Amino acid sequence: MINKTLYEELTPKEFNDRITSSPIAYLPLGTLEWHGEHLPLGSDGIQSQGFFKQLASKVGGVVLPTLFLGPDRMVVDNEHELYGMDICYAKPGSYDYYESQKLPGSAYWVSDDGFKGILEVVLKQIARAGFKIVVAHGHGPSTLLFSKLKEEWKSKYGLMTFDCWGSEYDDEGLGLQSDHAAMNETSIVMALRPDLVQMDNLSTNTDEYPVGIAGKDPRVYASSEIGNKIIELQVEHMSTILKNALESLKK
Repeated sequence: MINKTLYEELTPKEFNDRITSSPIAYLPLGTLEWHGEHLPLGSDGIQSQGFFKQLASKVGGVVLPTLFLGPDRMVVDNEHELYGMDICYAKPGSYDYYESQKLPGSAYWVSDDGFKGILEVVLKQIARAGFKIVVAHGHGPSTLLFSKLKEEWKSKYGLMTFDCWGSEYDDEGLGLQSDHAAMNETSIVMALRPDLVQMDNLSTNTDEYPVGIAGKDPRVYASSEIGNKIIELQVEHMSTILKNALESLKK
């Protein structure tokens, strides 16, 4: 029997069965954003949804549709809006910026207040549907804003909320989505959707660091093996947290 976890694929009975045993909602926070020449524009959501499907298969719960809108830093330059990786460092550890530029494909930006409004609507509906726990993760600024408001979500909607940072492996580069299109994210996409990774799009000259990548050079360090290790470690980490949360609900 197929273990269905995606909200949109469940029948009402399947939905009720899943939230009765495990009232956890998983919210992938995605973008449509430049992730280097080698990764798809939807890499944030592809990673978080793929991870959540595996986590839900182990712990239970339901994976919500991905939100592709999200906040980020933004400046207006010559009447053009630039955001996220359009205005970033030229190389990890550097304080030199590459020339600000509108990198192809980005179509996700919303203000902090606008994103909070979207989350308000989503979380209100999640609580109404019967969920008690929400795990949200993906695009960094989206995840940070969601987590910053966890006390507000609990007060307004009675929801326990979590993100997927904070494991003992994060400092080793084995956290979940802990860089931008570099070793970590490239490895995760390699593990989940190898058909979408095109490493040949990157120059083989490692003296030239690719534009719009922040972290360890994926040409040197990324692999599907590392991606699978990250997913395995983080599923185990979050499983412990969520099982403890489910136990606390019973009390």
